[in-house]
Amino acid sequence: MSSLKICLFVVAVLAAAPIAHGDIKPSEIEKQLKNLRSVASDQKPAIIVKLATDIRSLPAGTQKVGYADELSHLATEGDPGHDALQAVVDTLSTALTESPVPAKGDKIPMPYQQVALLVRYEGVTTTLQDPLYERAAKKLADDEADIQKADFTLSNLKNKKVTLSELRGKIVLVNFWATWCPPCRAEMGDLDVLQRYFESQGLVVLSITDKTGFKVTQFIAGNKYAPDVVLDPGGKVHQAFHITGIPRTFLFGRDGKLLTMAIDQRSRRQFLEMLSKTDLHE
Repeated sequence: MSSLKICLFVVAVLAAAPIAHGDIKPSEIEKQLKNLRSVASDQKPAIIVKLATDIRSLPAGTQKVGYADELSHLATEGDPGHDALQAVVDTLSTALTESPVPAKGDKIPMPYQQVALLVRYEGVTTTLQDPLYERAAKKLADDEADIQKADFTLSNLKNKKVTLSELRGKIVLVNFWATWCPPCRAEMGDLDVLQRYFESQGLVVLSITDKTGFKVTQFIAGNKYAPDVVLDPGGKVHQAFHITGIPRTFLFGRDGKLLTMAIDQRSRRQFLEMLSKTDLHE
């Protein structure tokens, strides 16, 4: 065997070899998870993949599931790309296969819900075979059916009534947000740009919050935010849309049909990808 072939063989063996559990310190993983939101967007995909790989190398157990679940929540903030999200769902699926999380009553544990969300809405796949995952996937389909039938009438900051069903003929982005939510605030600039650019073609962005009008008005004041901010102080619309985390964004076509949804913070590119399912054009 030539020296070059030997070298390539050694590299391949080392790449395929599992990482020793002792090489990865949980404290380092915790530190990286804590700092992930502050990482520059162009560096985040590689860091997410490395984190997923490091977590996958840990010994099986609840700690591993916990780290993988936390990463799955953080990784969907923004636009890390398909490969990074696939690495995340692979790690979480592996952790759950090794250490299944028991259900408490009828409640589906969050890690299974996360796998189902990623598979259904982020275009990734999983090899996880577990009845709780199947239940989580079915619940998402059932929730979508509920959302398709949902309607609401809420007041905006000018105390004008806004009814979803009366917006037929428009393309509607329904965005759930809150003033305290960093990912929500991060995508507001892009929602503002989209509303202004596509308004003449019939786009309506509704930003729904369950906070009081005074708090929201204080936050919005001076920002010249174009989307209509509507108030859901009792949270009834949040419940009707099965909101378990924010931001969440739902896209309805001109016929009122639910076309797609986003489960977390989106970039402008991702919002435009959502809108490509409509007849809007740049």
